Amino acid sequence: MNNFQGRVAFVTGAARGQGRSHAVAFAEAGADLVLCDRCEDSPVVGYPLATEADLAETVRLVEAAGRRVVSAKLDTADRAAVDALVARAHDELGRIDIAVANAGVTVAAPVQSMPSAMWGEAISSNLTGVFNTIGAVAPGMIERGYGRIVTISSMLGRAGNTNMAAYSASKWGVIGLTKSSALDLAQHGITVNAIAPGNISTPMIHNDMLYHMLRPDLEQPTADDVAPVFTSLHAQPVPWLEPEEITRVVLFFADEASAHISGTVLPVDAGNAGRVTG
Repeated sequence: MNNFQGRVAFVTGAARGQGRSHAVAFAEAGADLVLCDRCEDSPVVGYPLATEADLAETVRLVEAAGRRVVSAKLDTADRAAVDALVARAHDELGRIDIAVANAGVTVAAPVQSMPSAMWGEAISSNLTGVFNTIGAVAPGMIERGYGRIVTISSMLGRAGNTNMAAYSASKWGVIGLTKSSALDLAQHGITVNAIAPGNISTPMIHNDMLYHMLRPDLEQPTADDVAPVFTSLHAQPVPWLEPEEITRVVLFFADEASAHISGTVLPVDAGNAGRVTG
């Protein structure tokens, strides 16, 4: 299991956090990498997004593992840009065998006062970007009769929460997209599966915007101050998980031996899955 020698893996949102973890793990297991990240902030996302320097560091780590890499600064909501990167990957690396649609953002506001731009950001980054990624890699996978596609939903793709209407809707949509794509591609040797993470210890949760939302009673809340709130969102008594815990499941779904697992959602959420149906 998890021998990816000779494979090519495409990871979106690869500049830091979960995406970097996935990319480096694939490289260490023998795969060449195709990487992309938006590398610029959004006016409606309340925390700094990854930078071009972050993406360059992921590229460096992949190359340090002895693997080839193709990378680009792009927004996965831009289908033409994703198509162009996939075409470039085919030219330079020969194909894409594995795609991990990881790119995404968190936005937070009550539905009654959420700006349309915030809703649009969540849907374009978290759902349209996943659609574009699957749509761009699928034709080549169909031609070769092989593919492994992994999407990243959320525990909020299976349950709602206050202030999270846009995020939850986008991540719920990822699950529907994943299941339907699995059926569309089932005859072509391609699997499509989703992971539903809980709170993962990356800048998506460790930022001033989210800290203040969770602890509005404090002027400068710290990680220790918000840890009990994050813990309450899990069933097991831990506030957050490490990106590597998601990476292990990405590698499992991406393995050649996982040929007959498709259309599934695997939660990695410290037991919160016990609170929801399905």
